[in-house]
This record gives sequence, structure tokens and C-alpha cells, in this order.
Amino acid sequence: MNSEKSNISALLITYNEINHIEEVINTVAFADEIIVIDSHSTDGTFEKLSEMDHVKVILREFKNFADQRNYAIDQANCKWIFFIDADERLTPESQKEIVETVKQANGVEAFKIPRRFMFNDKVMRFSGLQTDRVFRLFKKGVTKYREDKLVHELLDFKGEFKVLKHYMLHYSFSDYESYKRKTEHYGLLKAQELYTKGQRPNWFHFYIKPVYKFLTNYIFRLGILDGKEGYTICTLNAYGVFYRYKALERLFASTPK
Repeated sequence: MNSEKSNISALLITYNEINHIEEVINTVAFADEIIVIDSHSTDGTFEKLSEMDHVKVILREFKNFADQRNYAIDQANCKWIFFIDADERLTPESQKEIVETVKQANGVEAFKIPRRFMFNDKVMRFSGLQTDRVFRLFKKGVTKYREDKLVHELLDFKGEFKVLKHYMLHYSFSDYESYKRKTEHYGLLKAQELYTKGQRPNWFHFYIKPVYKFLTNYIFRLGILDGKEGYTICTLNAYGVFYRYKALERLFASTPK
């Protein structure tokens, strides 16, 4: 680890990330502390983390992404927070930029970092992913994640922010079935979010919204230029929309009259 203080707490939330965990931990070695909240992994992730002397790992049941992230923030001791997911990697350039940004923040309290989606080892340049930027670096105490957003969680921040120059890599797609399961998991959480708001699904949600999602990303946002990988991602993301509303339909069907 870097002997120079960075004033940064690197935070992760994990579940069954044995294939990613060592690499992602290595990319945040610049942080003064690394804290991982693990949701009782069954694949050896917790055991592997426990072997790392420079990592603090805490077991905690998973409720939703916002809740888990906010709990992680509460455990941090440094002035700045940096969140990273297990399937993400910082480039050497982005690592250096994050450390330098914190030193020269000049009153800015939050930063977005651009991501490049990786389909196995291929960079997806279109398919609706070309403008992917996420809040990951922010000063502790200025914000938390919105508890009403159970998935694709949003940082409740309305102040001035900047976008970092260097990107991180997002290895979200390892194979078709695992990505499909991920879209279903997200769809279920989104359905629960909509259910609490009382939004009932109808034919528009089942048929129009998935088609619109596919056409927007594949045609209008040029997913077709990403080749067969673009078609696969756009199809699965559209399927995720359909699955969300089918899950919502099941929630209402199971509600006592």
C-alpha cells in the first residue's frame, strides 16, 4: 500500500465475488482503508478477504443496495469515500487521478467517474452505454444513497460536482446466463420499489416499454455498431424491463385482497 496518506476510504459491497475480489482490491491499494461489506458469500469471497491484512471485512445481511452502501459509509473513517463494485477495475491513470483530485478538490464535494462496459474482453462503445458516468467519489458527511431506490441506487446529492477524466472498466458481462440472472435480480428489486409506490403494471409495461428499451439502445444509441455483443446486451436489458413488470404483477397477485 502507498505510504502517503490519501484521506480516502475505499468501500465495496460483495456477494459471491471470488473471481473478482483480488483484482479489485489491488486497484484500490491507494486508499488509507479498504472496507468490504459482504452479504454472507458462499463461494469463498469472505474467507479470501479475511486473509488480507489491509482489508476490513464485515458480514451483513443484504436488504437492498442503497441500505448496504449507506451502512458501508457509516463504517468509514476517512474524509473521502470512494465506492467501487467487485466487477469494476480502476486503470493506473484513474487511480492517480482520484488521489490527485482529493488533494485539489477546491470546494467540490462529489465526483462522477466514467465507465467503459466490457463484454468479456471487448469494449462496448455504444448500446446506450457510451454516456455511463456514476457518482463514486465524495466527501463523507455530505450525502448518502436514497433509501427509496433499491437498485441502480442514486446518491442524494444536489451540489456542485465534476466528472473525472479517466474511466474505469466495468466487467459486468462474463457469460449470458450470469448477466441474465443479474438483470432478473435488479428487475425484482425494481419491482419491489414500484410496488411500494402502488404502481400497477399493464399492457404498456409488458409490451411497449421493453421494445422501446431495445430500439432506443440498439438503433438510436447505435448498439448495432457493437456487433453481436451489442445485440445481446440490448436484448438482455430489454428483457430486464419485461421481467421487472412480471415480477411486479406477481407481487400484486400475492397481496391479500
